[in-house]
Amino acid sequence: MKNGMNKLTIVAALALSSVLNVEAQSGTNSPYSQYGVGVLSDQSQGFSRGMNGVGLALRKGNVVNTLNPASYSAVDSLTMIFDVGLSGQITNFKEGNRRLNANNADFEYAVGSFRLMPKVGASFGILPYSNVGYQYSTSVKLNESFGSVPISMTGEGGLHQAFIGAGWNVVKPLSVGINVAYLWGTYNRAVQSGSTTYIDDFANSYKANVNSYLITLGAQWEQAINYRDRLTVGVTASLGHKLHANVDIASGDSTVFSSGKGIELPMTYGLGLGWTHGDKLFLGADVTMQKWGSVSTPGIVNQGTQKVYAMRNDLLKDSYSVKLGADYVPSATSRNFLNRVHYRFGAGYTTPYYYINGKEGPKELSVSAGFGIPLQNSYNNRSILNISAQWSRKSAKDLITENTFRVNLGLTFNERWFAKWKVD
Repeated sequence: MKNGMNKLTIVAALALSSVLNVEAQSGTNSPYSQYGVGVLSDQSQGFSRGMNGVGLALRKGNVVNTLNPASYSAVDSLTMIFDVGLSGQITNFKEGNRRLNANNADFEYAVGSFRLMPKVGASFGILPYSNVGYQYSTSVKLNESFGSVPISMTGEGGLHQAFIGAGWNVVKPLSVGINVAYLWGTYNRAVQSGSTTYIDDFANSYKANVNSYLITLGAQWEQAINYRDRLTVGVTASLGHKLHANVDIASGDSTVFSSGKGIELPMTYGLGLGWTHGDKLFLGADVTMQKWGSVSTPGIVNQGTQKVYAMRNDLLKDSYSVKLGADYVPSATSRNFLNRVHYRFGAGYTTPYYYINGKEGPKELSVSAGFGIPLQNSYNNRSILNISAQWSRKSAKDLITENTFRVNLGLTFNERWFAKWKVD
């Protein structure tokens, strides 16, 4: 027991350190993070990253799957599971004949799960929600006589969530669950003009401080087809609401407008289908819809002779995502190491949730592959090192094209803490 408590202390310290440093980090350099609440983060864990984030119908007792809180009821009754993850990425930005590379590294998540009581599992941890990080220059044509005005655009921040959740196996095929998260973060966005003559016409800033909540509901129905095959259907819904964030919007003439209604989250719906063949194969497909089209957000508008920030309802649009993934392990109990490794593959397609100058933003295509490497210890080999790589491409006509190569590292600690040891 003392050994288990020492492990818990170490993992808790790592998680706390991540929390203290998370706001100083930015997982993106994308100019597209200036729209909406930024670049939306992948909220899956290491097991799912190799499958491109598939997991709404994933139901396993040896992993933490926060994508659907109903899955917590499947956790093994004898274990405490911790999962921590990091990522690093290289992004190539292309606009016409110009190219630029940027590197990022980011703390991704720290989550845990355990059996709370018979048929009830619990989870807790820290997850990202969005990232903002960009700095670039452009020019705006003022009029025929004056020509173009140089403009610089900068932004940083993002949203993070600390959550607790529970899943309950109501009857044998049906489980339901809930995640309740404390949502926090800051946004700092600024537009500055390089012209001393027209500095007030283009200088604006937008600052927000978020302290709110996020609630996600989930359900899974697992139906046995035969003694080896199971079909699982998973559904989720995240509740949209106004964040009532403290927002300060300043124009070039030093006029400051403050509001508590500057940021909203949309209703989000997810549907997943999974097929499990024994302990060898999992195939999954997820479809997600986010109702951003009904959300207002601050944007630049003409106010007399000036351009200022104001609330607009024509800048965001509903977004859709489709993901496919597979996990295969030749033989989980084989003495051959390569037969115990999990081999994962995935692909996805996502539509944007914002407009740029009245046109739809870039669509995203992505593919992924990864490994789940069992870590042998004196008791079992249930802890797993998850390594995956993902390539994604965001593109649209006459817009910047982003090609990103990302490497994800996740470590799942799955130790038998609650077993009663018998001494002869």
